[in-house]
Amino acid sequence: MSTQHSTASADIASAGTATSAKAHEPTPKAKAQRRPGQGRTGKILLGLLAWAIALIFVSPLLWMLLTSLHAETDASTNPPSYFAPLTLDSYINFFGGGNGANPWPFLINSAFAAIVSTLIVLVLSTMAAYSLAIRRIQRWSDVLFFLLSTKMLPMVAGLLPVYLVAKSFGILDTWLLLIIIYTAMNMPIAVWMMRSFLAEVPLEVLEAAELDGARLPRVFVQILLPLTAPGLAATALICFIFSWNELLFATVLTSTAASTAPVFLTSFVTSQGLFLSQVCAASLIISVPVLVAGIAAQDKLVQGLSMGAVK
Repeated sequence: MSTQHSTASADIASAGTATSAKAHEPTPKAKAQRRPGQGRTGKILLGLLAWAIALIFVSPLLWMLLTSLHAETDASTNPPSYFAPLTLDSYINFFGGGNGANPWPFLINSAFAAIVSTLIVLVLSTMAAYSLAIRRIQRWSDVLFFLLSTKMLPMVAGLLPVYLVAKSFGILDTWLLLIIIYTAMNMPIAVWMMRSFLAEVPLEVLEAAELDGARLPRVFVQILLPLTAPGLAATALICFIFSWNELLFATVLTSTAASTAPVFLTSFVTSQGLFLSQVCAASLIISVPVLVAGIAAQDKLVQGLSMGAVK
């Protein structure tokens, strides 16, 4: 009897000890409050770190802007003369003032080739992605691998065959050649991106539309395009940037009629030397369309790049 009484007393004591230990344990809310970065000091430090990283990435642009506002003699000094007088001569020369060449034909060529090729890529890649993500064809994974394998070939390796084919068809130094090249160049990555975006569309929505009698064109226009609008914006912006910045094919396959803005930048490197201030001014101006497109599609771009991510 005494043994049972002692055993019960021990159980009660251990239970009391466990209860008191649990009482002293921090609650989940208290634990969450003590996580690093959750307090006011942590938020301030994270904000300062974000600003420091942003300044590191923006500093090259700021340096280019400051250099473009200096005269050539001040911009080419070593070390650079940061406190030299400011001037807009480089921007005046870029737009054809003084002895500068007219940049508008080059800008128009780049804009036309980039915009038209991007539109063609969006149409073709969306239809291809539909057959690879929703109405899957046989051996669809092999098709994706084939598209990816086309990016493994260095661009220089395909330069001579493309030049010979374009010469035989008589389309050298034309917009048509640039549009074909940029479309073929951006198609693989666009198909991969659009497939990942279309794979996020619930099949039940498409099945309900088909039961209501909607045909494929109507499903595309009224259902798929609105649901994948962020993905379309992200894909369009990336294809536009790749087309706008392309230099190798534009340099070799064009001469005067269809030369693009990146080719125009190379004209500042002459036998007389590098005109650093003019190059910085031209680079900033040529980057403006890409910056404007990115800012305009910023919200859609963030949503599109996050589609398919692990939530």
